[in-house]
Amino acid sequence: MKVFFQLIPLLFLYGTSLAQKSNQLELLDVFNLEYVSDPQISPDGKQIIYTRNFKDVMTDKNHSNLWLIDFDGKNNRPITSGNHTARAARWSNDGKKIVYLSNHADDKTKLYLMWMDTREAVPLTNTKYAPNQVSWSRDDKHLVFTQFVPKVKKPLIKMPAKPEGAKWNKPPVYIDDMTYRADGRGFLPAGNQQIFSLSIDGGTPRQLTDSAHNHQSPVWSADKESVYFTANLHDKHELEPLNSEIYELQLNDLSIKKLTDRFGPDTNAQLSPDGKKLAYVGFDDSFQGHTVRKLYVMDVNGDKHELVSENLDRSVQSMAWASDSEGLYVQYTSSGDGKLGLLKSSGKVIDVAENLGGLSLGRPYNAAAFSVSRNNRIAMTLGGTAHPADLAVMENNKMRRLTKVNDDLFSYKTLGQVQEIRWKSSVDQRGVQGWLVTPPDFDPAKKYPMILEIHGGPFASYGSVFSAEVQLFAAAGYVVLYANPRGSTGYGEEFANLIHHDYPNNDYHDLMSGVDKAIAMGFVDEEQLFVTGGSGGGVLTAWIIGHTDRFKAAVVAKPVINWISFVLYADNPGFFYKYWFPNKPWEGAENYLRRSPLSYVGNVTTPTMLLTGEEDHRTPIAESEQYYAALKIQQVDAAMVRIPGASHGIASRPSNLVAKVASILAWFDKYKLAE
Repeated sequence: MKVFFQLIPLLFLYGTSLAQKSNQLELLDVFNLEYVSDPQISPDGKQIIYTRNFKDVMTDKNHSNLWLIDFDGKNNRPITSGNHTARAARWSNDGKKIVYLSNHADDKTKLYLMWMDTREAVPLTNTKYAPNQVSWSRDDKHLVFTQFVPKVKKPLIKMPAKPEGAKWNKPPVYIDDMTYRADGRGFLPAGNQQIFSLSIDGGTPRQLTDSAHNHQSPVWSADKESVYFTANLHDKHELEPLNSEIYELQLNDLSIKKLTDRFGPDTNAQLSPDGKKLAYVGFDDSFQGHTVRKLYVMDVNGDKHELVSENLDRSVQSMAWASDSEGLYVQYTSSGDGKLGLLKSSGKVIDVAENLGGLSLGRPYNAAAFSVSRNNRIAMTLGGTAHPADLAVMENNKMRRLTKVNDDLFSYKTLGQVQEIRWKSSVDQRGVQGWLVTPPDFDPAKKYPMILEIHGGPFASYGSVFSAEVQLFAAAGYVVLYANPRGSTGYGEEFANLIHHDYPNNDYHDLMSGVDKAIAMGFVDEEQLFVTGGSGGGVLTAWIIGHTDRFKAAVVAKPVINWISFVLYADNPGFFYKYWFPNKPWEGAENYLRRSPLSYVGNVTTPTMLLTGEEDHRTPIAESEQYYAALKIQQVDAAMVRIPGASHGIASRPSNLVAKVASILAWFDKYKLAE
């Protein structure tokens, strides 16, 4: 038996079979899906620039263009075009110009300036590494941004000179950094993100920082004499990766002053409209698996730190000042719904919008973006189970949807219906929230096979948002159950930390109780249950089949199988052992093994596929290879799918998302009972 599937035949198989259901979602429709991201409302609230994301089926790439629309929905038109990438548009304070990042000229990402009256655009940079995190000065004459600066390290290993004409191997690679690779980026070049300033008249950017640390989120002070930024400049920054602070950089002498001083992350400083205060998010770090990110306000000189979100038991994901400098709009997730609240200086939270979301195209994760004008008009990404992110606006507590970027596709495609369900966990009767998706041609009098699809994280959450993967499973004739078991965010800090130093464990019972709830609804065939999940969901999938044989087949995607090897081999060794375990592997190996799915492989009888990207540095493919070998030794029917060139975010290329879904369906269909 082959040890892994060839994906091209799988794609052909499903492209052919699903083509017979032209009114339902097909695998190739992944290339037709679009979504809106990063809506930026003009300072006067009259117009919105948004990023419209699309895919190219011929080159297998994701692209985006910038579009401009009036607040009332009129005059919707592109301001960039072509199969390139334009993104990260930011308005000048006078609303007459924007800057943005694009690679349209020569595939090198540059920072562009565009005059909004003429649409004339010119590049401001032409560097090897792309600028990022751009911010305008209050007088609109200068920009500040971050950019990677390489650092040449003197090699410790000195090779002798090779004879003339000799063809030797490349020289050895010497590594002495704790974090030397990152998922999606591979092995990291020596260097750091530094801060630069630049006149909008062009010229050479001025480098403002030069330490061996990453500098993030720069913002001008109101008087333009300093720049506020986030960094972890502590001596133990590799061993304490979350311990960042807010700093002030004086431009006259490039001296740096620390404005926050506690153990824990303080990040993303934003200057109030009156220029007197800084808002930022952070928390006191106690090495919990999940700690709610709180919102704080301080004076610009670092005095009078005030916690303003004490009454909000949800993480602040992003924020923006209200025009009066007396409150902030905050984005957060609660019970699977993306929300926008106005957090007053008194600590009171007033919800102003819901259904923010739609930025996660593959799986139903909560992700959204918004911006606020000087007159408190709001632009946001609107999510929903029937569509990816579209653009919506809010004024006087009234929401209006401005775009329907997938109507060309969804006007004749029938999607599976999504309904929220809730149940009590068998282990302790805690309430659990989930969603059940039925096939497009659903008949409640029939019995359907069901897929349990489990989210990753593990500290993350699913919600009432569109998912291409789930909809494709439903189009193939499966009922799909997805849920937020204990450990999920958006239900408060206590619920999330029920799995602190205890994952996986009772989250298994939460999920099994959800399966029982779905079966009790009368249309799920309990003899045809299937289970899959990715990352943390892959961990739970492997855990499930080590504890029950009630599933016909399983697909374990990008999992952790052996916690000891994972914490020493993944891309952030300074984090995982410290926040997810009470001690180091060699100080408590029994705890690592007790929570490792590998320890229960002897119980597995479920036919199991492993699926991971070959360049995954978050849950390296060696984890899947261990489990695959163990299953083969146990003589369990097993297969392995390796996605070439894919990192942990497998769906970073459209065809990889197609390949993932095609692989899962092929494996489940192999064990599904004939109709």
